[in-house]
Amino acid sequence: MRIVDIIDKKKKNHELSKSEIETLLHGYLDGTVPDYQMSSFLMAVYFNNMTTDELAHFTITMRDSGDTIFFDNLNSYLVDKHSTGGVGDKVTVVLGPILSALGMATTKLSGKGLGHTGGTIDKFESIKNFEFSTTKEELMDIAGKTGIGLMGYSDKIVPLDKKIYALRDVTATVDSIPLIASSIMSKKLAIQSNLIILDVKVGDGAFMKTIEEARELSRRMVEIGNAVGRKTMAVLTNMDEPLGFNIGNANEIIEGIEALKGNWATDLKEIVYEIVYLALKYKGEVKTFDEASKKIDKVIESGKALKALKEFIQLSGGNGEIVNNYSLLPTPNETLIVTSDKEGYVSKIKAEEIGKAAMVIGAGRATKDDIINHAVGIKLNKKVGDFVREGEILAKIYYNNNENILSSKNMVLKSYIIKKEKPKKINNILEIIE
Repeated sequence: MRIVDIIDKKKKNHELSKSEIETLLHGYLDGTVPDYQMSSFLMAVYFNNMTTDELAHFTITMRDSGDTIFFDNLNSYLVDKHSTGGVGDKVTVVLGPILSALGMATTKLSGKGLGHTGGTIDKFESIKNFEFSTTKEELMDIAGKTGIGLMGYSDKIVPLDKKIYALRDVTATVDSIPLIASSIMSKKLAIQSNLIILDVKVGDGAFMKTIEEARELSRRMVEIGNAVGRKTMAVLTNMDEPLGFNIGNANEIIEGIEALKGNWATDLKEIVYEIVYLALKYKGEVKTFDEASKKIDKVIESGKALKALKEFIQLSGGNGEIVNNYSLLPTPNETLIVTSDKEGYVSKIKAEEIGKAAMVIGAGRATKDDIINHAVGIKLNKKVGDFVREGEILAKIYYNNNENILSSKNMVLKSYIIKKEKPKKINNILEIIE
């Protein structure tokens, strides 16, 4: 069959068969289909969407373009939690150890951040000598011993996604919902799991700005997972303010460790507990949130979850004593205090603006080649709903002789919206799509 006929068929909004999708994608991977033809196809998808069957075939073909990972040495219930990304999102740091302590295991691929702040890899790499698994064998060994299986993306896993994404980036098709869904799910399906939980962030500091966009993306990803026999669900969570109190890398690791000691930021706790509850529910261990909450409290209070994190850090080359000695983490040289210029209630904290304020001092990347400064970051002293007086501390910026510090300060101040009326409480769990 001719590639031009496949493109023409999609242009006319007719459903493509499995063999047509495989012919197109295999050809693009081996170089027989040129960029200009794939660009045309991507634009046809952008305007005409994909059916459930097309999307499943497209995603599986992408997944099968590289290695897949199975855990023959793990008898645990395997949970893959994926976040679409947000400011201050340290859920994985906390979630993995809790699942491990509860007799389950985390199995997931994690990435580096691009934009607001660092990704999961960047956070853990703030720990000296820490190295994520780079091979299947390393991943399986550490996951087998700790129940925490985290690995960075490699060129051997879903190479077709990397090639297609680079093309999407220069053809204005990055924001196509089916292409986003297939990109995420091809990587989720490349690693063995019993359950995929998608944490889809919604709001100012998220890729999905509206609940409608988030619902559509979630629906398509859940569709893909369930179509290929992998239990998949999405939790829509609020990102209209940063998650927790800390934005940065080393300081997010500290906040994660503190959570495992029972010292939670309310919003972080709400999201982590909900995800763990869903995992326990689908494993068949609990029926209610209250049952799950008591189980989580127990592994926190006993120190079992913290011990799992310590073992994971040690087996990954880092110093496990980090869980009690934060001086082992990189520390910033200077601190700048941001104070309020008015009195009232914090009505909103623009998460994206806070993310940019952290990025300009080095906590995130403007381009993929930028080098992360793991020591720097921002700590929020006030969250939405808090009362603040004029001159009171809103946040602290931790930095290293950065020429952008005044710009960062202005961004932080601009991000705080303070009003006379106390705002209504917004739930952090917005919706669950199964």
